[in-house]
Amino acid sequence: MSLLDFLKRKKDNKKARESSVGEKKPKKKSVKSSDTKVSDAVVKEKKPQTQEEAPKRTTKKGLDFSYEVVREPHISEKATDFAENSQYIFKVFQGYNKKEIKKAVEGVYGVNVLSVNIIKIPAKKRRLGRIQGHKKGYIKAVVKIKEGQKIEIL
Repeated sequence: MSLLDFLKRKKDNKKARESSVGEKKPKKKSVKSSDTKVSDAVVKEKKPQTQEEAPKRTTKKGLDFSYEVVREPHISEKATDFAENSQYIFKVFQGYNKKEIKKAVEGVYGVNVLSVNIIKIPAKKRRLGRIQGHKKGYIKAVVKIKEGQKIEIL
């Protein structure tokens, strides 16, 4: 009967334990304190000492910058006024920080970026008669570049 098989297994387990109690297990060698000091020294030597030896981190496609960060330039009246002061506004995908945006703009447009400011535009409710919906939110990045450099957007 399969219902009472668990009782047979218990008996078999007890017999196996009793037979293993009579056998002696070999003892492990104790490690001296001098051995551990040597092994710690070897481990410390394997770690890179300088930043040049450490592996470099790269972005998603193995490049120093990613084309996926910047969605499109944001063109408005205010953005054109900012362009005269060497500040440009871009729409950016979510999940990227200021450093990644800076690398992307420098790589794509070939300019030196001085600072990056991020503005989060929230989603807004819109209504057309009885139908309700919402206007999608997005993120803008205001990028200030070095004097004398230009980005041709239009």
